[in-house]
Amino acid sequence: MAAQTIVNAKLVLPAGGKPALRDGAVLVVNGRIKDVGPQSRFARLRKKAEVIDASRFTVMPGMINLHSHLDSDCSADFLTSTILMSEQTSVLLAVDNARRALAAGITTVRDLGNKYGVSITLRDAIGRGWLTGPRILSAGKVLCMTGGHAWFIGDESDGPDEVRKSVRQNLKRGADWIKVIATGGVLSPGVEVGSAQLDPDELEMAVREAHKAGRRVAAHAIGNSGIKNALRAGVDTIEHGCYLDDEAIALFKKRNAVLVATLCAPHFLLENIDKIPDYAARKTKEVHAAHRESFKRALRKGVTIAAGTDAGTPFNYQESFATELELMVELGMDAEAAFESCTSGAARAVGLERETGTLEAGKSADLIMVEGDPRKDISATKRVRGVMMRGTWVARPL
Repeated sequence: MAAQTIVNAKLVLPAGGKPALRDGAVLVVNGRIKDVGPQSRFARLRKKAEVIDASRFTVMPGMINLHSHLDSDCSADFLTSTILMSEQTSVLLAVDNARRALAAGITTVRDLGNKYGVSITLRDAIGRGWLTGPRILSAGKVLCMTGGHAWFIGDESDGPDEVRKSVRQNLKRGADWIKVIATGGVLSPGVEVGSAQLDPDELEMAVREAHKAGRRVAAHAIGNSGIKNALRAGVDTIEHGCYLDDEAIALFKKRNAVLVATLCAPHFLLENIDKIPDYAARKTKEVHAAHRESFKRALRKGVTIAAGTDAGTPFNYQESFATELELMVELGMDAEAAFESCTSGAARAVGLERETGTLEAGKSADLIMVEGDPRKDISATKRVRGVMMRGTWVARPL
């Protein structure tokens, strides 16, 4: 007999434009959502099903973090801790951080770069049921120019031929996404945030090889010229996007690209400015205000925005995801849009809209319980009281 679970809730938020249901319920059969509706619809099934009473809570789709680095301890000196990290430590950190993310209500994580590409192996271990954790989309190792930003977690590649080889090598490892470094960054010494790095022909080659294999491309892009190089090359998501002008905004819309702003990264760096290396402190101060203004510009101009934190950067923990949503709302996004940006919108951004991101029949039973209504008060996403992943409870209602 099929394993059935009925989750009764004070409020069910299916997301994706579907109406909310008061005194609603979600019927889960063998790890997938069978139906969503009023509790009365499932009354006849109660004797044959496990019934979960979440009548004090809101049930919503599990959240999706579109920018994470799972093998990090979030220490103040990201460069040094990464260089000194062994492969064994990388694995253990990734396992622990995956569990932390899931406990915080994040049921899908897009990992955008590890020193050893361990998130690929972790993804497979979780998928096989060996470990508990969220669904993982892994970019393996990043692609950067020699000596460029993030060289310490990347495949250094110069010229289109080397980029092609590196993309293919990452695909061989099993990467779901390709991550390219289009500009300098805050956490690498000796590079400036505004400088373009991989050249247009190198970016175009990366996109061509990835798309040919049915994979999408994320671009680390802070400075304006590098953002535009990446968008013209056809990348699918821009990470950070700290310096956006009208031309960059127009390219976003022309290319149907998504902005993953990672407001948390400079936010937590600035909060801990006296603890991080001097080079990182200087660049944090340079980028923070511009980043916030660019986010507001993108929001006003209708750029598609999805939620990601850059978790793993200093003091930016997996379980701090809800802070990203609060920052988005602080900068002008309404709470319901922020809610969609980490559920249905995030799923669309990474091609998972048929699998997760909304509570609909046929989708994976990835759902969480929160205290409050995040469409009205986004801080409700901090109050996670239960987590179901693929139909299995990993944290029961409190």
